[in-house]
Amino acid sequence: MEYDDVIMGRRSTRGFLKKPVPKDVIKEVIGLAMRAPSSFNTQPWNMTVVTGDALDEIRKGNVERNVGGVPHSREIRVRHSYDDGDHRTRQIEVAKQLFGVMGIERHDKEGRHDWVLRGFRQFDAPVSIVITYDRSVHGDDVAPFDCGGLSNAIVNAAWSRGLGCVINSQGIMQTPVVREHAKVDEDQVIMICIAMGYPDESFPANAVVTNRKSIEDAVTFVGFDD
Repeated sequence: MEYDDVIMGRRSTRGFLKKPVPKDVIKEVIGLAMRAPSSFNTQPWNMTVVTGDALDEIRKGNVERNVGGVPHSREIRVRHSYDDGDHRTRQIEVAKQLFGVMGIERHDKEGRHDWVLRGFRQFDAPVSIVITYDRSVHGDDVAPFDCGGLSNAIVNAAWSRGLGCVINSQGIMQTPVVREHAKVDEDQVIMICIAMGYPDESFPANAVVTNRKSIEDAVTFVGFDD
């Protein structure tokens, strides 16, 4: 793919084929992504790639604990909701898009609950990449910033190889479960996970293309001749 095709074509994938992703392809994707910029080339990131029974156990434990009312234990600060303003408007907009194509009505509590459970299960993707960073640099905002750049590079590299991804914090809400089954050492801070697999083109939500702010709304140019 051309670079522009990857950037403009990529979208979050929330429905996956039950098709294994070859380890060599995952390594190729990660190898490309690790060329992402890093402050002073510190590269604080590490990754644990999980599939098979281990991933199923993470899904199971994450769902059971969340449904059972166990408070989340994500290790990065997470805003639960946006009360008003443009952020809230865009949040509602994408929810309407997703629920609309999935046929989930506003009053459909069961449908909405099922959608939440899908997130807890990492949308049943065949692969999960758990991104962590070294605890020795915890508290420094630069390390999560670098991991964000890595995450972006992963989803784009994956798309260029015919794979879909969704960056998903719901899938790591229960840290003890992730640590146990993904065998993540205590010297790592669990930041996020990326669900990955071959997109199911028949899954309605995969067709959703979210809107983006205009350049005029997002960018201020200073010192240029108009």
